Parts: sequence; structure tokens; C-alpha cells
Amino acid sequence: MAKIKERTPMPTREAGDRKKDFGEVASGYTKEMAVQEANRCLQCKNPTCEIGCPVGISIRDFIKNLQTEDLDEALATIERSNTLASVCGRVCPQEKQCESKCVLDKTGRPIAIGRLERFLGDYGKTKD
Repeated sequence: MAKIKERTPMPTREAGDRKKDFGEVASGYTKEMAVQEANRCLQCKNPTCEIGCPVGISIRDFIKNLQTEDLDEALATIERSNTLASVCGRVCPQEKQCESKCVLDKTGRPIAIGRLERFLGDYGKTKD
């Protein structure tokens, strides 16, 4: 079996900058980071991660679209079940829901599904 890479870290703002405002601590993935994280996905035949999603997002499919850099289709896949990707990518307890069902959670390195959802939701806001 191929070595499983570590999760792509989420960039954060410097503490000195954060203390001056109420902006978010995490600054979010770039496109390159999101694709890198998506490429860790094993594309399981039976995606157990989807069992943990309370709104029924087709996680495997949106990640597959992200792997091929088809951001519009990746976002559309999420929006078929959830129109609040930016919000849910930030506040949904993914680590207890979909990420805990990811087969890579057994290694302690599940796919960062929430971070990918947040990236795509934010990407969608820039298209308007």
C-alpha cells in the first residue's frame, strides 16, 4: 500500500495581525492546497465518509471533481445537497461526522473534508 501523506495544514493568520481585528484565524486553503488534499482521497468504492454527513453530500464525487480541478462541478455537487458550503465548512463538526468515518481516520489522517468544503464555498462566492 502506498504511503499516506499527511493532511494539508490549514494556513492561519499571524497572532499580531489577529489581535487587531475580528477576522478569522484560519485563512483557508488555496486552490493548490485544496487539490493536494483532495488527491489524498482513496476514492473508496463504498465511501463511508458519506454515512457521517447529515445533509447527504456526495463527498466522494465532489472530491473527485476537485482532484481533476473541476471546481465548478465540485461546488455544484455540494450544492445539490447543501447551499451553505462556506458556512458548513467552518462550523460543521466534520471531525465527529464525515471525517471520523473516512477510512484514513484509522491512520489518524482523514481527508480534511470540511476544509475542502469551505474552500469550494468560498470559491463560489468569488464567482459572483
